Amino acid sequence: MSIRPRTRLAALALAGALAVGATGCSTGTPIDNIVEGLVQQGVDQIMGGIDEQIRGLVDEVLAGVEITTDGTVPASFPTEVPLTGEVLGGGAGPEGSGWVVRTQLDGGLGFDDAAAALELAGFAASGVSSDADSGYGAYTGAAYRVDLSVATDADGVVTATYVVTSL
Repeated sequence: MSIRPRTRLAALALAGALAVGATGCSTGTPIDNIVEGLVQQGVDQIMGGIDEQIRGLVDEVLAGVEITTDGTVPASFPTEVPLTGEVLGGGAGPEGSGWVVRTQLDGGLGFDDAAAALELAGFAASGVSSDADSGYGAYTGAAYRVDLSVATDADGVVTATYVVTSL
């Protein structure tokens, strides 16, 4: 009587699990270690597949979108828009449809400083509202509109968010 291929694969998987379970540094029984190893392998395979599917879906849905999280602005961000503070990251829509950049304002900088930089660069303010901890304003220049919002979180960290669109 010959062993079927599925039975042979199951035996190999069990042997591999026994080897992993015997060499693991877990404190449970050998059976616990085997089960834990098999469960972890299954979870790793499932999560790897999900990660790849999500990555592919995001790439398809967001085609042409650029996102930065490394302290730089997107490559296509317009240089005419002055930013205040340390850049945390940002995003760019496809084909110059818009940009978002987030900065952290240190050293007592706040909404008034970010707004002043925009006005100095020739942007006209409208709809401005601010207090000691936050502010919002729309700024229009020759080619771009900038919606600036500044907020202070519970830890006292002040961030500015610039939403830029072409006119």
